[in-house]
Amino acid sequence: MENIKEIQHPIAKNLLTKLRDINTTPYLFRKYLSEIARVLLFEALKEEKLVEKEIDIWIGRYVFPVIEEEKFVFIPILRAGLPMLDGTLEVINNAKAGFLAIKRDEETLESILYYDRVPQLDGKTAIILDPMVATGGSLDYALNVVKEKKPERIISLNVVGAPEGLSRISHKHPDVSVYIASIDEKLNDKGYIIPGLGDAGDRAFNT
Repeated sequence: MENIKEIQHPIAKNLLTKLRDINTTPYLFRKYLSEIARVLLFEALKEEKLVEKEIDIWIGRYVFPVIEEEKFVFIPILRAGLPMLDGTLEVINNAKAGFLAIKRDEETLESILYYDRVPQLDGKTAIILDPMVATGGSLDYALNVVKEKKPERIISLNVVGAPEGLSRISHKHPDVSVYIASIDEKLNDKGYIIPGLGDAGDRAFNT
């Protein structure tokens, strides 16, 4: 799984343990998702190419390096990806956002798309935000939808994943760079990640 990068940053590991704790309140759960998304973004863009930009400073006009923020489009998968959007937009605040809503049929475990508000992505870097990669079905579906919009490249930021789902993504989408805070042990017989976080959407929004 060469395109799957499990990050080892101590801040990410610390935040992840807070997310796993069942005593973490919905407010803090959302806050920690936002914070861990920033750490994942830092890792994903640590070799990003910079361009020169002339700006006004206290002694006149000078040229300095910047990221081309307008090239980025953050795409959270609803609901659980929404807090991750807050964190990433705080870092790259001139980026655009698109939205995908994908739910999993609890009987068949198949993914169903019911909302797509992603702009055309020609020449853009699409960054998908989704805390969980369980069977990989939702992320696989999202990647197929995003690829139809012709982005220049795709990055996926995820918090926890099961080996089964990540193997599926690596096999079907080797061109996508996945940055994840933890590759967990396995899926249980209901398709949930062990040890995982529980249902991230329910925990984030107290439902």
